[in-house]
Amino acid sequence: MKNFLKLFLLFLPLLFLTSCFDILDKVNVKADGTGEYTIILNASKSKTRLASISKMETINGKKVPKKGEIENKINEAAKIFKATPGISNVKTSMDFDNYIIKLSCNFKKIENINAGLEKLKAQNILGKMVPTQVYSQNLEKKTLTRNKVNTFKADYDKMSKADKEVFNDARYTSIMQFESTVKSQTNNTYVLSPNKKALKLEADILDLILQKKQIQNTILFQ
Repeated sequence: MKNFLKLFLLFLPLLFLTSCFDILDKVNVKADGTGEYTIILNASKSKTRLASISKMETINGKKVPKKGEIENKINEAAKIFKATPGISNVKTSMDFDNYIIKLSCNFKKIENINAGLEKLKAQNILGKMVPTQVYSQNLEKKTLTRNKVNTFKADYDKMSKADKEVFNDARYTSIMQFESTVKSQTNNTYVLSPNKKALKLEADILDLILQKKQIQNTILFQ
């Protein structure tokens, strides 16, 4: 499935070689629709294994990327995001001791993130099955939507046993923080914070791939 894990915006190919990793996808949206987007790829639970793998040339028939190749890929992604209208203050950090990578940026409207992801896909930084129309917002109707992601079960079923094992312990967390107060939502899998200004979804990545859990959610603000 073309490094299947790219489904969730991974720029670090080394993560494809271990099942113990976490993805944190975070947005902070102000009342006027502007905000900040952050993605963190954390494989620190597998750092000992990854440190050993990084010294190899290949594993399971796959080429092991070198530090320079990973840095170039991340810098290329940041450059593309910087060139996307509405996106600014793009920052990246790479911790190769703990295998944690972070990319963040500000946006004028949340749909700017969709445009940035589209550009990454066009440049083959993301796999063809990566969802890009992730968010939409209607300020007049006071709604924000996490759009539906298609199932990739057919692609998963075609993977080798070794590739499937990558997802055994992989976790995904989505955090959405708001300046406005949440009135209601359509997906109660997201946990609403006590102050009603944040939502959190935690799931096994495999459950999302097979759609045992849904990301789709429409939030209505007061």
